[in-house]
Amino acid sequence: MPELILNGEYKSKLGLRETERAIKYIKDFFQDNLASALNLQRVSAPLFLKKGSGINDDLNGVEAKATFRIKDDGNREAECLFSLAKWKRMVLADYGFEEGEGLYTDMNAIRPDEECLDNLHSIYVDQWDWERIVRAEERNLEFLKEIVRRIYGVLRQTEAAVDARYPEIPPMLPDDITFVHSEDLLGMYPDFGPREREDRICERYGAVFVIGIGGELADGTMHDSRAPDYDDWITATWGGRRGLNGDILLWYPLLKRAFEISSMGIRVDGESMLKQLRLRNGLERKELAWHKRLLAGELPLSIGGGIGQSRLCMFFLRKLHIGEVQASVWPDEMVADCRGAGVMLL
Repeated sequence: MPELILNGEYKSKLGLRETERAIKYIKDFFQDNLASALNLQRVSAPLFLKKGSGINDDLNGVEAKATFRIKDDGNREAECLFSLAKWKRMVLADYGFEEGEGLYTDMNAIRPDEECLDNLHSIYVDQWDWERIVRAEERNLEFLKEIVRRIYGVLRQTEAAVDARYPEIPPMLPDDITFVHSEDLLGMYPDFGPREREDRICERYGAVFVIGIGGELADGTMHDSRAPDYDDWITATWGGRRGLNGDILLWYPLLKRAFEISSMGIRVDGESMLKQLRLRNGLERKELAWHKRLLAGELPLSIGGGIGQSRLCMFFLRKLHIGEVQASVWPDEMVADCRGAGVMLL
């Protein structure tokens, strides 16, 4: 049975029907303001892709995808999404987006290899996937920070809107988000693992962006792994530090832990992708159609990421379990334990 945190004193701020209304309110408000802050247009996205295109993401490169066969296409295999990082960049090119413009979409994924179904993790993933074209001179750390600050500003706007609508849920985000590199985080807490480091820095500052995820740290470990062909985690930034990507983390008192809201970053160019593929022994991927387009200069330079929809609603509505804001499948024992503790899963 996965680890499950049940607080005997927990009581949802909202009933089931009001929770459903609040979920819609939060999603509508956040996506409209995100689109305004980053100059994004909503587009339609697929639920699945044909296998072998190289477009579907590999996340950490080891997770199995949910697959099925299409009868009227010669029983060709299709696979459910993991995320849309590569697909979005392709669409930016094919739809004729310009520099400074971008897109966002609803991404729904199934991740059957999720190892720890708990308060925060589900096999069903729903997020806003967004992507925006950047100029070559914007592929730097300061531009990354500026985009993070804009997103954080929308988070604070949304929290204020929830407070106005539901006074029983007061704001708790700090005024500003703190930036820290994963290498410095290792230096600050050398005796702890990556998750514990995140917990400590988030408890201290309330909202943190951890920079540089996917590359090797000074002690030979990684803060977390990333696929080699979407985020740029190899390019040097400052003081020997590497990485133009990171995670937005918030402190969540109900669970007494860091709460990841978004994984994002400046995407690889041809040079950095080849370096990262080589490091991960994945150079064969450069023969896939999407990778050939990138190397041929047919795809724009971009920045992008995913922002968890259920995570966001869970945070702003102060829910104890992500199943209170999304309909998914859970172990029978977990369902029974939650019901016994007054945690009503959708």
